[in-house]
Amino acid sequence: MDARIFLFVLFGLGLMAAVPLEKRLGRFWLSLPLVYVGIGYAVFSLPLGLPHFNPARDGFDAITLEYVTEFIVIASLMAAGIAIDRPVSWANWRQVWPLLLLAMPLTVAAVALLGWWALGLAPASALLLGAALAPTDPVLARSVQVGPPGENQRHDVRFSLTAEAGLNDGLAFPFTYLAIAAVGMTALGGWTIEWFAVDLVWRIAAGWAIGWIVGRMGAWYVFEREADAPMQDVESDRPKYSTSEGLIVLGTLLSAYGLAEIIGGYGFLAVFVGAVTARQRENASRYHKISHHFIDQIEQIVLVAVLFGFGAMLASGVLDALTWPAALVGLALIFVIRPLSGLFAESISHLPLPGKLAIAFLGVRGMGSIYYTAYGQTHADFAQLDVLWATVSFAILASIVVHGVLSGPFIALVEQRGAHIHAGADSEMPRLSPKRGPTVAIEEPAKPE
Repeated sequence: MDARIFLFVLFGLGLMAAVPLEKRLGRFWLSLPLVYVGIGYAVFSLPLGLPHFNPARDGFDAITLEYVTEFIVIASLMAAGIAIDRPVSWANWRQVWPLLLLAMPLTVAAVALLGWWALGLAPASALLLGAALAPTDPVLARSVQVGPPGENQRHDVRFSLTAEAGLNDGLAFPFTYLAIAAVGMTALGGWTIEWFAVDLVWRIAAGWAIGWIVGRMGAWYVFEREADAPMQDVESDRPKYSTSEGLIVLGTLLSAYGLAEIIGGYGFLAVFVGAVTARQRENASRYHKISHHFIDQIEQIVLVAVLFGFGAMLASGVLDALTWPAALVGLALIFVIRPLSGLFAESISHLPLPGKLAIAFLGVRGMGSIYYTAYGQTHADFAQLDVLWATVSFAILASIVVHGVLSGPFIALVEQRGAHIHAGADSEMPRLSPKRGPTVAIEEPAKPE
């Protein structure tokens, strides 16, 4: 059989089975990524003449991975941003900032240090390893994220994990650029000042600004310019939208990504900020739920292909360079580095301890790590790429297994204890104004004596 035709059949069956299989696996505390990566590995290990896919050996495979994972991360950031019901303010989101400003840099530093000390990586390669493995993943963390928009149920654990994954996929880029700039450098100098001014300050500010502007413009286009146009639902006398409306959201946020990249900003950050900004407008509208469903479908289609592709990478020998120290670095990230840095960041939170532990432990690694590793490979000449890819791939595989099995029971346990909500907070989200965005803020309760 022609290998290309066989892959069409495999992909088609994977798409057909994805939704019902995901629901059934949830009953057994299993995840779809775990099963589909296993299927991909098993199929590509058979003597069927299927192509090998190993970015550590083939630069074209790295470019392919960069482009494919770039799109799926964009789609996932769109879905995550649209799903967030919580109004944007420093008080409402202050449980997220420590995860970005403390947990993430600490994770980068710890992983980079282990890469340099335990794996013998060059400083630039060690930095790339830290940058690639630091961000939590919005793609594979679907089971621990907030649900579709409009549910109005407060869940501080899921909100923290969703917002963190949405923002740190863009904030990992400064460290990736630092690693790229460090290739061939032997000492600190003017290049570090340029990195701080351009890659850290300017690119973050530009990505944030473009996301906010495009999000506002997209919301205006839908809810103001088209306000007189939508068909009315006769029974409910409310605007009636079709699934084609999702095309506007997709086009708007892809534009945000492209515009941010054109002016040198971070496109991932622009996409998430744009989605959250647009979500704040007309919060009661069914439009957001329809758009989220549309984007979620696109994400699932690409996800099936990527999961099979990751299984193909494992079958093609991407783990051949894996050593015991490299495996221990991956396990240390999951069981030591992320939990400790997450707990430290959440120490000022008002969540009960089980909720803090859930946020600290459930930092899933996935497609973002593949993207940053591939991006680094295609933009600079890093040494020991085989060790880098083996370590990153093992960490992702371990995360898929560990978090795929434990995330369901862990979240269920936290919810049973009522530890998913800040002490004294109302379990239901406040009703938001359907016309002018959020009018009621969710304030943090006073810390009990």
